[in-house]
Amino acid sequence: MFNSRQFSPANPDTSQQLRALLETGPEVHLLDRLTVVLKHYRLVGAVFVVVVALGMLESYSSTPLYKASARLMIQDERSTAIGSLNSSDPAYWQDPEPYFNTQYRILQSRGLARRVVRKLPPPPPQSRPGALARALSFPRQLIGSWALAARTGDPAPDEDESAAESAAIGALLAGLDIVPVKDTRLVDVIYTSPDAEYAALAANTIAREYVQQNLDSKLLNTGATLDWLKEELDKQRRKVEQAERAMANYQEGQNAISLDDRQNIVVARLNSLNDAVTRAKTARLQREALYRQLEGASADSPGIDAFPAIAQSAAVQEAKAQIAQLTAEKTRLRQRLQEGHPEMQRLNAQIETATARLRAETNRVIESVAAEYRAALAEEQNLGGSLEDQKRQAIDLNRKNVSYSILQREAEGERHVYNALLQQEKELRVVSNSRANNVQMMDPAEVPGGPYTPNHPRDWLMAIVFGLALGLACAYTVEYLDDTLKVPDDVTGRLKLPLLGLVPAIAGGQSPVLTGPVPHDFGEAFRSLRTSLVFTNGAPGNRIIAVTSSQPLEGKTTTACNIAVALALGGARVLLIDADMRRPSLHTTMGLPNEVGLSHVLTGQARVRDAMQQTSESSLHVITAGRTPPNPSELLASVRMQGLLKSLEGGPFDWVIIDTPPVLAVTDAVVVGAFVSGVVFVVGADMTRRPHAVRAVETIHSGKSNIIGAVLNRVDLQRNRYYYSRYYGYQHTGYYGSEPPVSGAAA
Repeated sequence: MFNSRQFSPANPDTSQQLRALLETGPEVHLLDRLTVVLKHYRLVGAVFVVVVALGMLESYSSTPLYKASARLMIQDERSTAIGSLNSSDPAYWQDPEPYFNTQYRILQSRGLARRVVRKLPPPPPQSRPGALARALSFPRQLIGSWALAARTGDPAPDEDESAAESAAIGALLAGLDIVPVKDTRLVDVIYTSPDAEYAALAANTIAREYVQQNLDSKLLNTGATLDWLKEELDKQRRKVEQAERAMANYQEGQNAISLDDRQNIVVARLNSLNDAVTRAKTARLQREALYRQLEGASADSPGIDAFPAIAQSAAVQEAKAQIAQLTAEKTRLRQRLQEGHPEMQRLNAQIETATARLRAETNRVIESVAAEYRAALAEEQNLGGSLEDQKRQAIDLNRKNVSYSILQREAEGERHVYNALLQQEKELRVVSNSRANNVQMMDPAEVPGGPYTPNHPRDWLMAIVFGLALGLACAYTVEYLDDTLKVPDDVTGRLKLPLLGLVPAIAGGQSPVLTGPVPHDFGEAFRSLRTSLVFTNGAPGNRIIAVTSSQPLEGKTTTACNIAVALALGGARVLLIDADMRRPSLHTTMGLPNEVGLSHVLTGQARVRDAMQQTSESSLHVITAGRTPPNPSELLASVRMQGLLKSLEGGPFDWVIIDTPPVLAVTDAVVVGAFVSGVVFVVGADMTRRPHAVRAVETIHSGKSNIIGAVLNRVDLQRNRYYYSRYYGYQHTGYYGSEPPVSGAAA
């Protein structure tokens, strides 16, 4: 017989190592992502079949369409300009991108389409598709109409259009597509039609009409410009005549003939007088300096000989030399002659004459300096007056020249404008006569040899790819929206709890308790769970375990009963207590009466031995919930409950399993969890939502309870068979046979 005491670890670290081992999930593998597809293969297949069927039905019921393409070359407008019109004229587009985008819009304009419709014959009638084909093609037609409205700006029809013509224009624009050839100035005009010949005819007509419309527009604009230039030339000619007449009248009235030559003479004379005045002023200043030195002096003034003007005079120097010579001769004769000697008298007379001459020469020099000063002053004044007169003439001439220059510039400006307009008018006449066009038709459209749609191989491929993609997207979307816990990795990864074991789901007609006939996988699951409890519940001795879940209907009561039965079948003495006194169901699962139970014990109405019932297994006893009390939470938190559990710790039972209410429904499980050695948390596979389970675990932890692990209940092994095969192998259920015994020795 199996005895749980035999499996108590000798080493205290063994339990922690096993717990760590249980918490370590498998490595995430690329094939794990395929489990989603395998799980929802029906949904993927259904979506794939529907998409492929609809695609093929639409493909084989579609009307064949033919596509014809004519190629145009659109050059810059300045490529056909002549002369000065080829420069940066604002009449032409300066930025090529807006210009070419405008031309593409013109190709899809309603005005051009109106010209084309009026020249094209009516399109040939087409066979009307069936109702199913029309229904399938309606989304494509709707998308095509949206694309047309976005491409053409959805222009409104003109007032002169009839209803039939407006419909024909709309049909023509619906089949038209303009495709610029990248990095070139070529444009493909593509037309799609159910008739091959009509498609080629429409493409060529659109291209030719666009070329002709562009030429007509250029000629019309050129003609309008020529008319305007003619009027402007007449106006400008009159302005030139008026400006030149005003300039001539001014010259005549102001005596300003040859004004430029006169201005040059006046300026030259002004400059000459200015230089002469400067020289006269300098000379006057020099003469004035000499005059101021000799002003009031005479020949008898002491030191008169020291003045440079007198000392440098030749006559004064000659008179002084003569006096010196006579004086020297008198001195020589005095040594041998008396004063009264005739020779001495002659010398004295000569000396007096020379002295008088010196005095006269000195006075003459003084008078000469004064005369020169007065002459320089007079010359300066005369030249200054002439300079002022010349300045007045220059100012008057400048005043006349300003007005004359204004009139002259106006005349030149008007003449320049007239010449420019005349040149432009001549060039535009050349352009108009040349009929140059910057748009040319390079390749006309040819009748297509076959339809471009429907392309059945391509449609098959697209339907298959789109069906697979949509099916996979639906599968992963459903999986993403499903936030329930499904596999052991969800328990260990999301809840951070060690996995004690998983319990497979069983058919509704079979007994969910090990005391009856159950599937082999179901029984082996609880035997494995029994082993996990033995190795993860600490030291040997009496162990009290509470079983709970986050919400009702997750199988906690069935799990508690089967854990107790599995432990009892293994040879342990087990007591199973139903602490869910609000909605008790343990007695129903175990097939026992519920006359006296835990509520009677906690209220003092019965003893423990009176509430304890014997099951078919001799080592398993059960205490049912009893009558539903008005205050279950208070009874479970009472001293009697604590005393009951204390008494059971040293009692005859190896295990005490307590079935408690769901955590999120009431607080009973949190209350009981504080008094037991561990809590087993039951999770319903594919039914317990992750947020609820996480909140339930947090609630249990808030009550200082020890969660020893979680049990993943009601697992659909077939639905997730790939995942579970990684743990147990593909043939793990066939090892023990199809109908193994439900009791006896443990594995």
